[in-house]
Amino acid sequence: MTKPAPGRLPEPENVDHRSGFAVLVGRPNAGKSTLTNALVGEKVAITSAKPQTTRHTIRGIVHRDDYQLVLVDTPGLHRPRTLLGQRLNDLVADTLAEVDAIGFCLPANEKIGPGDRFIAQQLANVGRKPVIAIVTKTDTVDRQGVGEALIAVESLGREVFGADGFAAVVPVSAVKDFQVDTVAKVLSGYLPLGPALYPDGELTDEPEAVMVAELVREAALEGVRDELPHSLAVVVEEIVPREGRSEDNQLLDVRVNLYVERPSQKAIVIGRGGARLRDVGTTARKGIEALLGTRVYLDLHVKIAKDWQRDPKQLVKLGF
Repeated sequence: MTKPAPGRLPEPENVDHRSGFAVLVGRPNAGKSTLTNALVGEKVAITSAKPQTTRHTIRGIVHRDDYQLVLVDTPGLHRPRTLLGQRLNDLVADTLAEVDAIGFCLPANEKIGPGDRFIAQQLANVGRKPVIAIVTKTDTVDRQGVGEALIAVESLGREVFGADGFAAVVPVSAVKDFQVDTVAKVLSGYLPLGPALYPDGELTDEPEAVMVAELVREAALEGVRDELPHSLAVVVEEIVPREGRSEDNQLLDVRVNLYVERPSQKAIVIGRGGARLRDVGTTARKGIEALLGTRVYLDLHVKIAKDWQRDPKQLVKLGF
């Protein structure tokens, strides 16, 4: 992970200023992307009720007077069943080796299972990295449920990491804004002393095309069958200004291809008479216009790339 040179950034007046990178990990659908967005205060990571929707490492930047926390949101760690799954796990492993702190997300509304233990063991093998257990989705259970989840998480920490357990255990609800700032403060306590790495006000360093692709994926994943998230890839072909437009009437042409593995999946994305794809375009366009700050003409096309999750050449073509 390359840290940007401070360049024109001013030295912080507070000599105790900290800055660095933290990663949020957890099994799919543990609430990592929702927490990232809550911490940053803007939408920088896509969210979905379907598991395994995050495919790229999205950085969200949390600015405070005494620290700058750069969050890395990764795909959910899981036992891989495809070449894509293995590559996503490799992406997480590479990230873990380079960050200053690790936030391990465990949802309060689900019992700790084999997937959580698998991830905890992986984290224990990373080396001397502080692992903070973040008990997410506390708004989905009552007070007793939160207490039971905290006890279970602390027990997992001692089981895997020894008597000291996790570096800290923090309950949080990103939806209700409960202890979101506490999570940021705890993670920031493990960052090294140093000046800000990014200019104030910058929320992510992801290229615009990646963010656009993520917004389209999120819109396409809403309300579809469970099989589709693992089979859907989105590639932005171009983002170009419409020619002949005046300065006060700008329009961007955004052309995007959605790739699925089978004709039946293509039919799901398009919907009867193209109705579903039009809904996807309407939803995605609103987010893209907010991101790019201008009006957008969004041109979506659905294509079949047979068994792309298992094909090394197609994985490279689709950006994995």
